[in-house]
Amino acid sequence: MTTQTAYNDAAVAGTHTTGPGALISRVLLAALFLIAGIGKLAAPAGTIAYITAAGLPLPAVAYAVALLIEVGGGVLLILGYRTRLVAAVMAVFTVVTALVFHSAWSDANQQVNFLKNLAIAGGLLQLVLHGAGAYSIDRRVR
Repeated sequence: MTTQTAYNDAAVAGTHTTGPGALISRVLLAALFLIAGIGKLAAPAGTIAYITAAGLPLPAVAYAVALLIEVGGGVLLILGYRTRLVAAVMAVFTVVTALVFHSAWSDANQQVNFLKNLAIAGGLLQLVLHGAGAYSIDRRVR
């Protein structure tokens, strides 16, 4: 066994999470989406106006999609149900929102928000690659 093989075996062994780490990761990622979704629910007119100002077609539909992904996806992430699919959809959504709403590179705050969205997408892609972990519905139904 080479050093590289030993390293890879250890890395693969670590992907089958038996502890609470994956649950904590899912909750932390989901919290961001749930808070954003609840904020959108609390101020639908303002959110739709913001979407309209960004130039997206069908702002009411975009609003509904955002709610579905943020609130619905957030809850599913916490539960660990269909985690890989949900995380993939949320990662795409997060990159798209970065490109649509945070692409004003002349504004330092927008740059930071753009990069934060990419980092969040990276965290979601870890769930796509490694799954929900031990404390999840996904693990129970296998």
